[in-house]
Amino acid sequence: MPGTRKLGRTSDQRKAMLRAMVTFLLENGQIKTTVTRAKEVRAMAEKYITLAKVDSLHSKRQSLAYITKEDVVKKLYTEIAPLYSDRNGGYTRIIKTGPRRGDAAEMAILELVK
Repeated sequence: MPGTRKLGRTSDQRKAMLRAMVTFLLENGQIKTTVTRAKEVRAMAEKYITLAKVDSLHSKRQSLAYITKEDVVKKLYTEIAPLYSDRNGGYTRIIKTGPRRGDAAEMAILELVK
């Protein structure tokens, strides 16, 4: 995928971090992170919410291959995806919260739109 941000990590570390952050976002509804990470997590989260709107065995297996917790996949298919059945994308929102104290990295809250 051209234009993918490297986030200062090797590809396997980056994939593991994004999987964990997407899982956490779907589990809790919001996460606080840097703006660049939030933009990458947003892309993956929206992809899996869109996938969950088609409730098939194939899409569930694709979700289980990426999302690290089975109960989060169950929540995605039973609670989250039905909320967005009439919406074509735009399931998440990024709210900038200002610079981080230690290194002045731009921070943001990534949350699911109600």
